[in-house]
Amino acid sequence: MPPPMALPKLKDIKWVTTDCYGTLIDWEKGILEAFSKEAKRDGFSFDEQKLMARFVEVQAEIMSGSYELYAEVLRRTAVKVAGEIGWELEPSRAQFLPDSVARWMPFRESNAAMDRIAKRYDVGIVSNIDDKLLGVSRRHLRTELDLVVTAQQVRSYKPEEAHFKEAARRIGGKKGWLHIAAGYETDVAPLLKMNVPVIWVNRHGEKLEGRKRASAEVRNFRDAAKKLGAGG
Repeated sequence: MPPPMALPKLKDIKWVTTDCYGTLIDWEKGILEAFSKEAKRDGFSFDEQKLMARFVEVQAEIMSGSYELYAEVLRRTAVKVAGEIGWELEPSRAQFLPDSVARWMPFRESNAAMDRIAKRYDVGIVSNIDDKLLGVSRRHLRTELDLVVTAQQVRSYKPEEAHFKEAARRIGGKKGWLHIAAGYETDVAPLLKMNVPVIWVNRHGEKLEGRKRASAEVRNFRDAAKKLGAGG
């Protein structure tokens, strides 16, 4: 396997972008709590690990089709996954999931680490979401952003490259740009292909299994900030 694309020298970095859900915000906890609360109304319970694994797969399948707002992706994913686990969820009730985004909270270290990064670099979020729902999440994220690219703006979902090409266009090219993300397939792989250095926040200790290594691998966002000279 070829060596990973090295982290640039800190003095050569101007822009640091990050994914939002899974990287800054604990979306898995938020999704599971929302499913559990709604299913409890019907006296239904489920295996959380199996549900979340299937949720990620079904969401990716829906995202790979024609573009639609992320709120609709969430509704469709909720109905399909619920049916697969034996919970008959009427489509009219699926709004519980996009409504729950307001209660998806940041990881404990996210705000402090993001603040420290923003003192050294221009910062942005590049996310598979629509503008309205990101606005809801930004109430929990205190750092001022210099760049925001959403799926709604580019009418596409990662791992397609539209997000990253738009970010590069607004930044003025790929030089001096580094990205931080928890999603290997959605963020790390496409950006390495574009020769953009990436810090992989590998929260679940995933194995690479033949996949190309990121420029750096850390367990949480605080450690990503430390790699950028923004520890604390």
